[in-house]
Amino acid sequence: MPEESLTKIRLLQFMGDVKEEHQHLADRIMSAVASHLDEPIGVKIKINDTTIPVYKHQGDSGMDVRSVEKVVIAPGRTRMVRTGLYVEIPEGYEIQCRSRSGLATKGIVVSNSPGTIDSGYRGEANAILTNTSTETFTVEPGDRVAQWVLCKVEKCRFIACEKLSDSTRGEGGYGSTGTK
Repeated sequence: MPEESLTKIRLLQFMGDVKEEHQHLADRIMSAVASHLDEPIGVKIKINDTTIPVYKHQGDSGMDVRSVEKVVIAPGRTRMVRTGLYVEIPEGYEIQCRSRSGLATKGIVVSNSPGTIDSGYRGEANAILTNTSTETFTVEPGDRVAQWVLCKVEKCRFIACEKLSDSTRGEGGYGSTGTK
């Protein structure tokens, strides 16, 4: 049996022996190990009246998320669209809620794109859609309204200072590099 498989078995045996008060540490260990074994990260999901998001094609980074309700979005308006999905994301990761390209070409976009679903959040993970078109848009139950992408999150700490180091860009901001 390959060493990688033996490592997985040992970890699963270890996980079964973990006491409840140490479960958060065991979850972090499993998350770290899984990221190094080229296996998908396990995300727990609770569903109500919908289907589990899936990758449509090999190589896709986003999974389609469906609506569980009818929602009418007038031009220029923003509405919350329920998905019926609740997730438990491993610490160190987030799910980003992004616009679907097919809807974006019709003027329907995720308003706070990418929207973040934090690892500690346990409520229903909805999509906030804005209609930027001039036509009323109706979402029906079962319609694909957004896509989710699982992303690793790095933590930082800010260090107060009096001066930042110089760079070639300096303070050149929006539009400073021109359009051509």
